[in-house]
Amino acid sequence: MKITSKMRICIPIIGLMSLLTLGQDHIAALDTIFLSEQDPTGPGKVVLVAKNGNIIYKKATGKANLELDINMETDFVFRIGSISKQFTAFAILKLAEEGRLSLQDEISKYISDYPVHGHTITLEHLLTHTSGITNYTNLPKFDGNARRKDLSPKELIDFFKDEPMDFVPGEKHQYSNSGYILLGYVIEQVSGMGYAEYLREKFFEPLNMQNTSYDLTPKLVNNRIPGYQYRRGGYENSDYLSMTLPYAAGSLLSTTEDLFIWNKAVMNDLLLSKESRYMAHSAYMLKSGNKVDYGLGWRLGNVQGKPSINHGGLVNGFTSYATYLPDEQIFVVVLSNCDCTQSLNVLASKMAATVMGSPYNFKKIKMSPKRLRAFQGIYRSENGEERTIRYEDGRLLHFNKGGQKSQLQPLEKNKFQLNESLIRLEFEKGPSGKAQGFVMKSLNSPTNWLKTNDRITSFESISLPLDVLDRYLGEYRLSKGRIFKVVMEGKKLFGQMGGNREEIIPLNRERFFAKNIDALLLFDFDEEDTVKGLTIVQGKPRKALKIK
Repeated sequence: MKITSKMRICIPIIGLMSLLTLGQDHIAALDTIFLSEQDPTGPGKVVLVAKNGNIIYKKATGKANLELDINMETDFVFRIGSISKQFTAFAILKLAEEGRLSLQDEISKYISDYPVHGHTITLEHLLTHTSGITNYTNLPKFDGNARRKDLSPKELIDFFKDEPMDFVPGEKHQYSNSGYILLGYVIEQVSGMGYAEYLREKFFEPLNMQNTSYDLTPKLVNNRIPGYQYRRGGYENSDYLSMTLPYAAGSLLSTTEDLFIWNKAVMNDLLLSKESRYMAHSAYMLKSGNKVDYGLGWRLGNVQGKPSINHGGLVNGFTSYATYLPDEQIFVVVLSNCDCTQSLNVLASKMAATVMGSPYNFKKIKMSPKRLRAFQGIYRSENGEERTIRYEDGRLLHFNKGGQKSQLQPLEKNKFQLNESLIRLEFEKGPSGKAQGFVMKSLNSPTNWLKTNDRITSFESISLPLDVLDRYLGEYRLSKGRIFKVVMEGKKLFGQMGGNREEIIPLNRERFFAKNIDALLLFDFDEEDTVKGLTIVQGKPRKALKIK
């Protein structure tokens, strides 16, 4: 069945029987998951869990407004960030079903002056983040001043269109908000309607999504709450962002119940054909034949081995995540009014797994340093990405070059959990007892990693007396006048630049390593055994002279 703008879809929201059938044990388990690690005096969250088309759990926690000390409620309105992309994708698919455009249309058909640098860039490339168009939100010029300016869709496109391409279209998958900005503009060109007007007339009003709209800052919106960020050791109001800038990539407002209505309409094919939905929820294939964990506006993953269709959102002051398990007919959406909440995918997936009757239950074991060292190495995925696994002072760590280190916690003989996440690494060992590769199992599709021939040396720290540690203290000038400081707290040294501080640990008198990021500090001494400078090795080496 298809709907028109004059129809209204009434979808039942919740009944007492739904809650009763869930069972008190399940409700208690969901409460434990949802309320854990929540500061009741800080920004809050709202969650909704549905099974077989009925809401079985809905709860709010924390504060909706810190300054007025208002508790969070389940019907409050949030910015949903990049969850907006699925609405944009469905709008493009709707226009395609009506014969008004094709996913194989080149963007130059709708934006004649867009520089394609000799490449063919299609609407499908934009939808799947395979266009090679750089992500405008990562550009240095997208700074605090730029984020305050109201721009029309065409002005926003002009902001990034002359940037170099990142890769040949179709050869890689690299998330880019720019593609969805272009898609919003295409919707306007083809439909003759504004983006916000199109979504309202074609989707929100027919589905009776009364609390979903384009976020216009000056407009009064019932139950819309403010967003927060965590800076300088405390919460504060989020930095201002003109909501003309996320546009079709992330400018929508909604509630958990409206997103439930939307998901139910999508999955019951009330908006588009089954074929279009299937296309949106299928992994896109690159030119190489490799598939990516993305369809058209949705990510593809799994929860405890069951397929999931999901997406998250991050926008000034807010985070969001929604996941649907089609085989189990389980839907979970979590909305937060702080952009400091980064693990909503873990929270939602734990709740989905609990409803499914297969909760995550990782039991950690102890493992000797000798056994941990057997997993060291540099590993490469089939897509050419590299990860390092190294033993450092009693911890087996996993990281990419120059990146943050994550500890691998042993669960079984050859299985590890990455930090406290839902990511597991399952190793395969060779005849020598050393690892040959591993399978990474996460909320995305499993990926295979093979060990390279590159050798890895363990890091074992030494202890230096305080009078020796004193020699390293001071300020070091990098290029362009940036200052790197070495300071002491207790008996530990820390490297500090700007607002970032990281503990540094001696390997020997000249070499120190950062505890939580992949970085080395190489100190230089003069003939009088005084520290005269250092080299920071994190990616490209950077030298600095000691000035104080």
